[in-house]
Amino acid sequence: MPSLKIGSTQRSPRCAPSSTRRTETTGRPAPSEPPTVPGSRNFRHRSTMVLGLKTFAGLVSKPFRRGTATRLEASSREPMTQAEIEDLVLKLNQIEAVKFGEFKLKSGLVSPVYVDLRVIVSYPDVLEQVSRMMWNSVRGCEYDIICGVPYTALPIATCISLGFGEAMVMRRKEVKDYGTKKAIEGAYKAGQRCLIVEDLVTSGASVLETLEPLKAEGLLVSDVVVLIDREQGGEAHLAKHGLKLHAAFKLSAMLEVLTKHDLVSEDLANKVRKFIAENQTTLPSAAPTTTTPVDVSSVAEGTGPIPGSGGPPRTMERLPFEKRIPLAKNAMAKRCLEVMVRKQTNLCVAADVDTVEEMLELADKVGPYICVFKTHVDIFDRWDSSIAATLTELANKHDFLIFEDRKFADIGNTVVSQYGGGIYKIADWSHITNAHLLPGPGIIDGLKTVGLPKDRGLLLLAEMSSKGTLAAGSYTEAVAEAAEQHSDFVMGFISINPAAWIGGPGSPGLLHMTPGVQLAAGGDALGQQYNTPMDAVAVRGSDVIIVGRGIIMAADPAAAAKQYRDAGWAAYKASL
Repeated sequence: MPSLKIGSTQRSPRCAPSSTRRTETTGRPAPSEPPTVPGSRNFRHRSTMVLGLKTFAGLVSKPFRRGTATRLEASSREPMTQAEIEDLVLKLNQIEAVKFGEFKLKSGLVSPVYVDLRVIVSYPDVLEQVSRMMWNSVRGCEYDIICGVPYTALPIATCISLGFGEAMVMRRKEVKDYGTKKAIEGAYKAGQRCLIVEDLVTSGASVLETLEPLKAEGLLVSDVVVLIDREQGGEAHLAKHGLKLHAAFKLSAMLEVLTKHDLVSEDLANKVRKFIAENQTTLPSAAPTTTTPVDVSSVAEGTGPIPGSGGPPRTMERLPFEKRIPLAKNAMAKRCLEVMVRKQTNLCVAADVDTVEEMLELADKVGPYICVFKTHVDIFDRWDSSIAATLTELANKHDFLIFEDRKFADIGNTVVSQYGGGIYKIADWSHITNAHLLPGPGIIDGLKTVGLPKDRGLLLLAEMSSKGTLAAGSYTEAVAEAAEQHSDFVMGFISINPAAWIGGPGSPGLLHMTPGVQLAAGGDALGQQYNTPMDAVAVRGSDVIIVGRGIIMAADPAAAAKQYRDAGWAAYKASL
């Protein structure tokens, strides 16, 4: 079936566009009226709608037919463009699915914004766009079936099922005391992976209500897709239960679009943002299954999760950064934690730029919002002591640490010269550097002879964010052990999922820094895999988020850095 372009007048074979006629009472577009009024030129007698089974099957378009071919065809669809995404936001506002004013909530609070997505069932074109937007948000996830949270998300889940050939089950909100007495209806079997579909997330409570009966049937749930995240704590709450939230829209992003099109004033937008910030929801109690400890013997036998395996997150106590300062044995680890507490930031910006000038300009712009500034000086075509001095001045001015991402990987004698000498003289100006453990622990001994007298810190690469990395499993275990043995110089790790390690992230005196972080999860054409700040910190147990392209390619890097700083710190606070 040919794809339907958003905003076109072409009639969709599966979702007819609504009329542009406006109702007298609400001013919003009226849904298409069914042709059931006698005398209407569209009126059809019931007898004319009786079709043979073969005839009806011939009219059903391919994307409605369940099967492997459908999944393959659906997965080839391109993600929605930015113009199409903005078009959907404008339509949701137009049909009053998102309203602004003064609305008394169930809690008694008066909110400046109200989201009522029940109305979208009356606008088939909007429902179709919503289903495409949400499906694209999870096209990289692995699941076998989907389940909509009753009731508003049921038509959305149905549209996703029909449009993309996804098998679907339904949860009964009220289980009957007769018949099968099932809580989950549909064809499924224990061990299948289920994606939960929800329309709106505030605290995540309704999602958790659906999670329990699904788990009771033996279904595995790790992902939730939602149209709108109100950003009032739901993502963190679900993360505590081992669920990753995939939001088609953040409410703040919708505000930006509506402000851009002069449909919401900046004052009103700020009022909404303030309301959201001041009215975060209470964390629901965690499900007991998320606290199951890892059986070390099962790891040794190859039957249990291993470090870096991407296993399910475990709920564990996180000490606040200020309480970890005295536990750090490395001087630079202490200093880094102090900076993080003082500036209330756990953001590291990766300055993957082409020239010295760009690097220094970026450091000055993002400096107020970061704790660490990561460089790759071997990218530049020139380097001298004056450049290092200027960068050091900026670090002192904005109170951040410099991290040269050198990734040393040679024998001890060689890295001594590379770290302390050459044209870069890294140890003279870089507070932090890093290394692979592939050559063995001798590389730590070599780097320590240069760095320890200067109070420098070393990060060991325990895991990497690139697809197909070999830094996993037994290698990650060896790195964790080496860090504990050399904690006077080793200040922590480059890691991706320390919550899945045996024993968790390890000593609270060691820091975890995670690369490949963006506000939206996904990947690039070269195999880089991205996680959100909430996923990296609250779910996977990291301390510092490392952000590159999300900031350096932004039109306003300083504003982007502030946004990532706020997101990273919010994730840390939510994880306490």
